[in-house]
Amino acid sequence: MMVPGTIVVAGPRGSTEPSSIDGGTTMWRSFFLAAGIFACVVGVEMLVVDSAVVMPVDGRGAPQTVTAPDWAPWTLLSVGAVTILQFCTLQPKGASVPQGRGQGAPGHW
Repeated sequence: MMVPGTIVVAGPRGSTEPSSIDGGTTMWRSFFLAAGIFACVVGVEMLVVDSAVVMPVDGRGAPQTVTAPDWAPWTLLSVGAVTILQFCTLQPKGASVPQGRGQGAPGHW
């Protein structure tokens, strides 16, 4: 039975059954990876560029100079790096957690 609002895509290789994407939870990892890369790129760009002159769209008015504070590039770089590292350490949805030392496996202290 098909639930209204469910997106049906092709199933995994060799599977005859389609897999469904539930309401937006599948793309969170990719979103955070993209946000981390974006923050790192903007942080590096802010390290290289001292100030930017913004011209009005309609051509009237005076141009404005935008200068970032000294802490902004380093903050963006660090937040982006932590976000990317968090993405790398997260388990994919449905992956099994390895049972090892300190994980509550029987016979391990």
